[in-house]
Amino acid sequence: MDFKYLHKKLYNIILFLFCTTPIFAQTTIVSGTVVDASNKKPLPFVAVSFPGTTIGVNTDNQGKYSIQSDKPVTKIKASFLGYKDAVFTVVTGKEQEINIRMLTSASQLQEVVVKSGKKPKYRNKDNPAVELIRKVIENKEKNRPTSYNYVEYKEYDKMQFSLANVKKDAASKPGLRKYAFVLDNRDSTTIPGKSLLPIFLDEKLSQYYYRKDPEKEKTTTLGQKTVNFGGAIDNEGLTVYFKHMYYKVDIYSNVVFLMTTNFLSPIANSAPTFYKFFITDTVVVNNQKLVELSFTPRNTTDVLFVGKIYITLDGNYAVQKADLTINKNINLNFVNTMSVNLEFEQNPDGRYHLSKSTTIADFGISRNKPGGLFGIREIVYKNYVVNQARPDSTYKNQEDAVPEAAKNRSDQFWLQNRLDTLTTAESKVYKNTDSLRNMPSFRRTLDIATLLLAGYKDEKWWEIGPANTFYSFNPIEGLKLRFGGRTTPELSKRYYFETYAAYGFKDEKWKGFLSATYSLNDKSIYKFPQNYIRVSAQYDTHIPGENLQFVQEDNFLLSFKRGNNDKYIYDLAYRLDYVQEFENHFSYSFGLSRLNQSPTGSLYFINDDNTGLQQDIHNLITTDFTVGLRYAPNEQFYQGKIYRIPVPSKNPVFSVDYDAGIKGVFDGQYSYQKLHGRIDKRFYLSQLGWTDVTVEGGKIFGQVPYPLLNIFRANQTYAYDIYSYNLMNFLEFVGDHYESIDIDQHFNGFFFNKIPLLKKLKWRETASFKAIYGGVSSTNDPSLHPSLYQYPVTSTGQPITYALGKTPYVEGSVGIENIFKFVRIDLVKRFTYLDHPDIAKWGIRTLVQFNF
Repeated sequence: MDFKYLHKKLYNIILFLFCTTPIFAQTTIVSGTVVDASNKKPLPFVAVSFPGTTIGVNTDNQGKYSIQSDKPVTKIKASFLGYKDAVFTVVTGKEQEINIRMLTSASQLQEVVVKSGKKPKYRNKDNPAVELIRKVIENKEKNRPTSYNYVEYKEYDKMQFSLANVKKDAASKPGLRKYAFVLDNRDSTTIPGKSLLPIFLDEKLSQYYYRKDPEKEKTTTLGQKTVNFGGAIDNEGLTVYFKHMYYKVDIYSNVVFLMTTNFLSPIANSAPTFYKFFITDTVVVNNQKLVELSFTPRNTTDVLFVGKIYITLDGNYAVQKADLTINKNINLNFVNTMSVNLEFEQNPDGRYHLSKSTTIADFGISRNKPGGLFGIREIVYKNYVVNQARPDSTYKNQEDAVPEAAKNRSDQFWLQNRLDTLTTAESKVYKNTDSLRNMPSFRRTLDIATLLLAGYKDEKWWEIGPANTFYSFNPIEGLKLRFGGRTTPELSKRYYFETYAAYGFKDEKWKGFLSATYSLNDKSIYKFPQNYIRVSAQYDTHIPGENLQFVQEDNFLLSFKRGNNDKYIYDLAYRLDYVQEFENHFSYSFGLSRLNQSPTGSLYFINDDNTGLQQDIHNLITTDFTVGLRYAPNEQFYQGKIYRIPVPSKNPVFSVDYDAGIKGVFDGQYSYQKLHGRIDKRFYLSQLGWTDVTVEGGKIFGQVPYPLLNIFRANQTYAYDIYSYNLMNFLEFVGDHYESIDIDQHFNGFFFNKIPLLKKLKWRETASFKAIYGGVSSTNDPSLHPSLYQYPVTSTGQPITYALGKTPYVEGSVGIENIFKFVRIDLVKRFTYLDHPDIAKWGIRTLVQFNF
């Protein structure tokens, strides 16, 4: 072998590689001194950075700096408050010296002279504080963890609620001595001036993973520990509800969601429009110069914060610390004070990541009373790992339910893995709660409270209720008594039963319902993701066109109705349903049903038997096969033991339903197809509150009598129904095709807060608009097809039921909510079809709802 030749070849290869290596593989090093151009004095703490990167340094006390990068940088920039930005070209891949002279800007702070007289008007223009906040806004995205390709960290979440300032001698009161072990467990050190009696505690340890492309995030619960009050209280649902009120605070988001209310972040894109900013101090933390930026609302009635944020001057303009307090003048119920403290830690790459979030709220009926409820949520973030890829399997199968193994971690596990410490009082809560749960007097108190508040009486594996349906009345059944209940997971997590029996003293008929449900995924049927099969049978009455979402028709309060409402139907229904939900929140359902409808009261089914004679129809029998599709991206729930309620969010919900009537199967009398689609979306409008919008449409294919058409949702009660037309009569409009839109606007006190009296009352303004357009095609027009059921008329021959014409049905309302903190009253106006008999053109409707 010719070693000389080999040596020469290797030399040439190395030389070629060296000469052709991209320049970005070489290090660019820049150093120098930054001085004031006017007096040549060195400027300490000037931010020197490579634009377009996160690389930046501060000058030292002598104004000197040194910065380097392996990336293909071409510029260097120096920034300092009161000076114009200085930008210079650098030679990539070289070590070089660049001395910088900085010119003062027009907005340089001048000498402060205190004079008596008129206070100068606050302006954004030429305001260094506003210039600084705009820099923060400009750099928001690169300072968020999601700017990395990969992020992971551990998260410890502790939620605690305490009774505040309970009298010291409470344990000596008659009847309370047996609870002394709870009442004497006080904490007077966590919050100065407050004596806290912890009553609720939840701890959760999780591992979080994020991947940018394709974007995916996953949270795995490693452990969870919650106080257990027994079956009478839904501990899991309580925890979810509390955490929804105390939402995780992301200051880099435009809005901060707290107490079901959207607060505008002080670094939101529009923050300079709503906040006043002031530079109030400069501090040095770990050799890092920070600017203390104070802020306050321009309008004290807007839903905004008051507080301070601390901004880095290393070219990244990141938030290093934040103290936020809710504006005390805003329209918020039951919250005396609330504050958020955010702490950030610097990582080796120079970036700041959230290390701890503490949210504290003082609840009470009145700010003048010393007692109340005190809540603290602390979230600690540790073990950040960035830009480290994991296998695809790491990011799959996001869990929505806490694994059973995570709920049963040992005390040793928590001692070793808890990322924060418990106070002495907190550490006793679990044991005290266990002792309380075993006391008969405490269980009796909870049973009574559950019956009054939730409407159910817990009997371990069985719940009796709902209580508001035990008694009702209507023109057909007269006095109606009903009694029923449902099984709970205490009996089984796989199968469930629900039933009731009812009796009408006027029609002297028994009614009832029975269902059996079997879970196919070994989870409660109320837990996400659902996968169950259900069979049910029911015999009862209903009013055609009445909307029954979220309420029972037997509800006592709905017994009071306006106008004539004696048009009822007896239903005998048998159903088989299958429901399957997926982790991505897409779901589908299949159903098979047989329904026998019999008119009663003043309602009748009449058609022409083709001989010119009319005949009464006593039974309308249909057999239906149904398919439902639903997609609710990122949907969350108030998840309870035997219920779940969707949490409103900005994400839309899509649903499509298909219904096929099958003639000849189980005595089905008609063949048809129904298609229905719906989109629900909540729009958050910052200071203007929020808007709920629902758009839907439907179409029927085939010839059917009017009881099988779309009977538009009407409401003749005095309760305001968000999903119905509140001045439309029952059975007033039918159609085989329609399109509709519902808009419900909540201004959250935006206007009323500017009126002193209304501000003090904490009333909030609402408005709504509802419109539906549609009609009946010639195929289903009974005037053209006598064999179809004729639309009902009154005893004097006046029409009761109509098809919509070229004009849509329209109604709207303006209202006031938050009266006595839970009552909404709307003035409703009907705009079209005012010539129909027995209608209400105006109406006042009420709704009971609980709001913060």
